[in-house]
Amino acid sequence: MTRTCLTIILAAGEGTRMKSGRAKVLHPVAGLPLVCHVAAAADKAGADAIALVTGRDAEAVEAAVAVHHGDVQSFRQVERLGTAHAVLAAEPQIEQGYDDILVLFGDTPLLTPGSLVKARAQLADGAGVVVFGFHTENPTGYGRLVTENGELVAIREEKDASPDERAITFCNGGLMALDGRRVAPLLRRIGNRNAKGEYYLTDIVALAREAGERVVAMETEESELEGVNDRADLASVEAAWQARRRQEVMEAGVTMIDPATVFLSFDTRIGPDCVLEPNVFFGPGVSVGPGCTIHAFCHIEGATLAGHSQIGPFARLRPGTELADETKVGNFCETKNARVERGAKINHLSYIGDARVGAQANIGAGTITCNYDGALKHHTDIGAETFIGSNSSLVAPISIGDGAYVASGSVLTEDVPADALAFGRARQVVKDGRGLAIRQRNAAAKAARKAEKQPG
Repeated sequence: MTRTCLTIILAAGEGTRMKSGRAKVLHPVAGLPLVCHVAAAADKAGADAIALVTGRDAEAVEAAVAVHHGDVQSFRQVERLGTAHAVLAAEPQIEQGYDDILVLFGDTPLLTPGSLVKARAQLADGAGVVVFGFHTENPTGYGRLVTENGELVAIREEKDASPDERAITFCNGGLMALDGRRVAPLLRRIGNRNAKGEYYLTDIVALAREAGERVVAMETEESELEGVNDRADLASVEAAWQARRRQEVMEAGVTMIDPATVFLSFDTRIGPDCVLEPNVFFGPGVSVGPGCTIHAFCHIEGATLAGHSQIGPFARLRPGTELADETKVGNFCETKNARVERGAKINHLSYIGDARVGAQANIGAGTITCNYDGALKHHTDIGAETFIGSNSSLVAPISIGDGAYVASGSVLTEDVPADALAFGRARQVVKDGRGLAIRQRNAAAKAARKAEKQPG
C-alpha cells in the first residue's frame, strides 16, 4: 500500500476501575503492555507514525511503546472532553498530511493487523470514514450502526434509538479510519452541544455525509474490539489472546498435550515438531528450535533452545540460558546466564549459573555453580566431555578442563586441568562403636529432661 498512514492511539484514560498504581494501558497481556499490542497491530498494518494521546503516566506509556516502535510522538490530553477532543490533542501530527488516519484505543490488545489493512483498503477505495462495527446477539448498551444501501447513515446511542433501531444487532466498536486529506479537517467542526458538553468523534459521521463523503461501517469480530476496564476484563482478554496464539502455534506444527495449560508470551517462538506437555509457562524472550520436548511444569524466560533438546519436568530456564542441539536440562534443574553446548546433560537437581558447559559434558545430580560472592558474579567454565560427580560445588571463578572428572561430593575452589581427576572433600574416617555411644548419650539427656518436667 503506497498511502501514508498515521495511527492515533487514545491512551489517556485514568483506568480507575483497575484500582492500580499505574495506568491501565501499561498492564500486560502475554507479557506486553496493552497499548503495545495495539501499536504492534498498527505497525504490521503499515503505519508510518504513531501518535500517542496520553494522560496518566504519560512518560511511562510513551517509553513502553518506544521500546517496540520507531516513530512515536506523544501528546498530552490535559482535560477529558470526549473522544474527538482526544484525537485533536494530536493535531500537530495530523497536520503533517497523512493519507490514512487510524483512530484506535490503547486497551484493545486483540485487534489484528488484518482488520486495519481492511479499513485502509476501504479508504483507498474512496470512503471518507470507516467505522469498525460488530454483530452481537445482545446489543444492549451499545450504539447501533444504522446503514442504508451499504453506507453508514448514523450511529445511534441506545437511549436515543427508536424501537426499530434498538433491534439492530450491528453495533459501534468505537474505532475509526479517516481519509486524512479530505475528512481530517472536519474534526475541528465537531461541537459539544450535548448533555455532557463533550466532543464526540462519532459526530464526524454526520459531518462527513453533509460534506458528500462516503461513510461505511466495516464488520469486525467482536473479540477484536474487546476493551479492558477492570481486572476481570484483563483476565478475559488474556485468555482470548492465549487461545488464539496457541491455535496458531499448533497449526505451525507444535504438539500441545493440554493446550489450555500452556502460557505463551507475545514474542515466544517455537519450532515445528516440538512437544509441550501440560503446565508450561513461557516468559518474554524465548526461542525454541525444532524437535524439542518441554516436559510438564517448566518455566522458561529469556532463553534460546536449539533443536532436539529435552527440558524438565519441573525445570526453570532463566534469562541468558543458551542451549545447543541435543542438550538436556532435567527435572528440578535451574539455569541462568549459562551456555550449554551440544549434547551436554544437566540431568537433575542442579543449578548452573554464569557458566559454560562444554559439549557432551555430564553434570551429576545436586551440582551447583557457586557464582556469587555477595558482591560480584563469577564465571564457571566446564570443558567438553567432563564428568561432574553428584553433589559437587564449583566455586567460581573456576575452570574444569576438557575430559576431567570431579569426584562426587567435592567442593572445588581451584582450576582442574584437562583429563585430571579432582577430589575436593574430607577423607572418610570410621570410629567403631561411636554411633552407639552417641545414641546412648542422647537417650540419657532426653530422659533427664523429661524427669525435670515431672511434678514433685
